[in-house]
Amino acid sequence: MNPHIVAFGGGVDSTAMIIGLIQEKRPIDLILFADTGGERPATYAHIENFSDWLEKQGYPRITVVKRVTESGEYESLEEECLRAKALPSIAYGYKRCSQKHKIAPQDKFCNNWQPAIDTWKNGQKCVKYIGYDANEEHRAENAAKREDKKYDYIYPLIEWQWDRQKCLEVIESVGIKNVAKSACFYCPSSKPQEIVQLYKEYPDLLQRALKIEQNAELISIKGLGRNYAWSDVIRMHEAQMTLPFVGFDAPCECTE
Repeated sequence: MNPHIVAFGGGVDSTAMIIGLIQEKRPIDLILFADTGGERPATYAHIENFSDWLEKQGYPRITVVKRVTESGEYESLEEECLRAKALPSIAYGYKRCSQKHKIAPQDKFCNNWQPAIDTWKNGQKCVKYIGYDANEEHRAENAAKREDKKYDYIYPLIEWQWDRQKCLEVIESVGIKNVAKSACFYCPSSKPQEIVQLYKEYPDLLQRALKIEQNAELISIKGLGRNYAWSDVIRMHEAQMTLPFVGFDAPCECTE
């Protein structure tokens, strides 16, 4: 049987997808999570707890991969932004963050994973499960337009028509708790309310995000919020002012 690989985003959708695959007794040979270095503590805790649960079900633990530079050194997205005096690319309307720090590390791991190597040598493809939910059929359709010689893609949540609420119910049904939204704590796609939540729950992470913003050489945009700075959100929150900011409609391509 060809290898079946899960692209695990660390959040609700991909967690529910794996549970559903196990309930249907579908094969899973490898579960990959690409770590940008910028997840919230709750996500890292979930990866460990969920790995323990998977192991008890007789399935593989989650394998964490990271981006390595051409010089062979690990560089987080946060470190890259600080070095380049820039913000994550989604702030400028691009989606290179996911490609460089999410997709590429997983592809590199599989390119050196013997079961995948053997499959490709035989002229066959690996199967990759992607956790797009029932409301994200457009993402699956866009992906289907791109020819891939190495992978056949399957979107179980779309197949089952599971939306986010259904995913939450499935996770709860097996006793898994505290699955939070998976995203970099400095993601420019964050809503103002999420920025304030970061301020309240993880002030140290907020300061790191503000450091990225303050360090960036900005010309065409105002800050991590693209048309506003995160520092302004916090200033207005502390002054108990209404937040008038509206986030821009450019979600990152990370799979949750």
